[in-house]
Amino acid sequence: MRKSQPVIAILGPTAVGKTRISIPLAERFEGEIVSVDSRLIYRGMDIGTAKPTLEERERVTHHLIDVTEPDDTWNLAKYSDAALSVIHDIHGRGKVPFLVGGTGQYLRAILEGWTPPPSAESPGLREKLEAIAANKGYDVLHHQLQEVDPASAERIDPRNVRRVIRALEIFEMTGKPASLQREKNPPPFEILRIGLTLPRPELYKRIDQRIDWMIEAGWIEEVQELIDSGYSPGLPSLSAIGYAQLAAYLCGEMDLSSAVVEIRRLSRQFVRRQANWFKADDPEIQWFDAEAGVEERISAVIERWLSGSAQASH
Repeated sequence: MRKSQPVIAILGPTAVGKTRISIPLAERFEGEIVSVDSRLIYRGMDIGTAKPTLEERERVTHHLIDVTEPDDTWNLAKYSDAALSVIHDIHGRGKVPFLVGGTGQYLRAILEGWTPPPSAESPGLREKLEAIAANKGYDVLHHQLQEVDPASAERIDPRNVRRVIRALEIFEMTGKPASLQREKNPPPFEILRIGLTLPRPELYKRIDQRIDWMIEAGWIEEVQELIDSGYSPGLPSLSAIGYAQLAAYLCGEMDLSSAVVEIRRLSRQFVRRQANWFKADDPEIQWFDAEAGVEERISAVIERWLSGSAQASH
């Protein structure tokens, strides 16, 4: 019997080929794609986020792309509410939701039914922590988090000061690490997790090639247009890898070659952090090398799974 509320997650590191592989799969199984990327929600951030092209979005309906402006900050709770609403809508129309993206926290929150930690905010504490980041550097703040909540520190980019501060606030106000306060209420979905992978050297080569292509395609001009439109480089959305470095270049704070070197370095670092969310030994993830022809192998797994076969292994 075909599953009534199936959800198929296509996950993996940046530049591995999730978009390219997920579109024909969604076409084949009457699916719609739900973006699980914390930057694709923003309008005007197209090139540097490797946003699916208009042609790709015409082939398959995409959700949670271009839904807000760069100065509108979304948090985990806001994304989760939006994603769950979209998933229910897709199911209601008899289609299959394909969750596609590399933002591990967002994906895990949906698949595991996270309830965000209780609200814990203190304006005075926040100002104090923001001052530490401004005067001593974001790494000092992240080190504080490592001492009190190493699990959260491992998963949060040190440069994401807003999330680091949020985790520190929760600890200071409740006395417990945020990572231990997350409740889970598994959603009523049947979930198939498909992981895409490549050897690190090949993945890094792809990342370098993509960065070069993005620059040639007008990434610098895209960042300039955002700044000219009044969006501050200090916005959380523009702290994304590449946007921050190119904004620094445009503001005369670094030369272009240094900016590109930093983008490459941070992209590799990001891949390593993604591996903390998508474990190679996770028994719930079926991993595939993102090589030519892999769509057919994945299709066979999906077909067996959707039909209710006991085994969907590849």
